[in-house]
This record gives sequence, structure tokens and C-alpha cells, in this order.
Amino acid sequence: MKPFFLLGIRTAASSSSLKVGDATLFPEDAGWRTRSPSDKTSVTMRILIVEDEPDLLAGLAQALREEGYAVDTADNGEDGLFSAEGTDYDAIVLDVMLPGLDGWEVLKRLRKTKKTPVLMLTARDQARDRVKGLDTGADDYVVKPFDLSELFARLRALIRRSANQTTSLLEIGNVSIDTAARNVFLKRKPVEITAREYALVAFLALHRGEVITRTQLYEHLFDENDSSLSNLLDVHVSNIRKKLGAEFIVTRRGHGYCIE
Repeated sequence: MKPFFLLGIRTAASSSSLKVGDATLFPEDAGWRTRSPSDKTSVTMRILIVEDEPDLLAGLAQALREEGYAVDTADNGEDGLFSAEGTDYDAIVLDVMLPGLDGWEVLKRLRKTKKTPVLMLTARDQARDRVKGLDTGADDYVVKPFDLSELFARLRALIRRSANQTTSLLEIGNVSIDTAARNVFLKRKPVEITAREYALVAFLALHRGEVITRTQLYEHLFDENDSSLSNLLDVHVSNIRKKLGAEFIVTRRGHGYCIE
């Protein structure tokens, strides 16, 4: 038998599987491939995954990073709640069945202070569980095993809704940003843009009209394992202005950056 490496994740071409408790393992050649660093075209937003199954946690974190997200992880409810309360994540993937503090309680406590979009994971496909999650404050719900493509789409939708953006296409003057395909166009022509540059453009565009501080940008574009230089944002802003126009990103001295 070929080695299995992901728990609870179903891929489009899955042909065989092995049950382990309430989860399902799928073979590594079942259609979901890891990609080389050169395939990583964008870092979009910062995500927290709270999941106690080590293989699923590692596999899902890897998959999301390869999709371009900055990802933090926690393997229990207490650590997950601590991270969720202390950091402004763009979305949280929260398992229901956690040791100690379960997902329901994490969500209940989090909702006292934060409105962060939460996508709940569960191995149980029962209406009462979905109702309980939504009534407790969850924004969406995925049952294990799940398709990665569906989870990615649901996360993108949550992030768009939290920014009051109903479509994946953002148009700002002669610049267009496709947040689903993670492409940027100037006068309908594609623009070559790096991962961090796209991350900066997408985040500011989703919060158009708001002044975003340097601290906020670092918190959303980098995960807990990243190291960064103090002038890194200035370098990215300068490069973006060269590609999209000198006035595309406005500097509010002493405050931060914005797209008007």
C-alpha cells in the first residue's frame, strides 16, 4: 500500500482510503500534490488552524501555505483561544472535537471579544451540530473528510464577506484584482507581482478607504514563523508603485498606508 499522509482531507481524484476513527486517510497520489516554492504565487491573508490531529493539522497548514496563506497553528483549545484573542486573524479554521476546551467553548469565548470569521471542522454530519455551530457564532461549517478546493473557496468567501466584498473581482481605477485567481491587472493587462506584493495589494484593496498601520500589515502578511526587516514594507510599497502607479498606494505619514 502506498503511504498515506493527510487526515480528513478528500481530493478530487481519491480512489482509495483507510478509516481511522472518525477520520479518513487518503493516499498521497490521490490528486493533491505538494508544489515547489516557485508555484507559491501569493500570500493573501493570515489564518489560524486549531486542530488536535497532528497529521491533519500539518497537512492542512502545508496546503494553505502553498495556496499562499500565512498560517499559525494550535493543537488544543486553550492555545487556540489564546492565539485567536491575541492576534487579528483574517479567518480561523476550528475543529469541534478538541481536548480540554472544545471547539464550541473556544468559539463561545472568542465571540465575547472578536468577530473573526470562523470555519468549523467536524467529523459529524448532523443538522443539530451545524445549527449549534452557527448559533454559537460560526460563519461556516465543513464536515470531514472535505475537499481542499471547497475549503479554500469557503475561506475566500468568509474573508470577502468580512470585508463587505461580495465578489472576487476588485476594481480600483485602471487596476483590477482577482482575489480568487490572485492575479493583478493594469488596464486589463496582467502585472507580474511577487507574493508579498500581492498580499499587500489585496489586503489594502479589501480595506479600501481605511488607513492600515504598519503593525497591522505585518500581523496579517506574516505568520509566527516569519522574520522580517523593518523597512520591508517600504520596499514592497515602492515596487508596487512602480508597477501600478505612483498614487496607487497613499502614505499617511505617522499612521500607515491606504488605497483610496
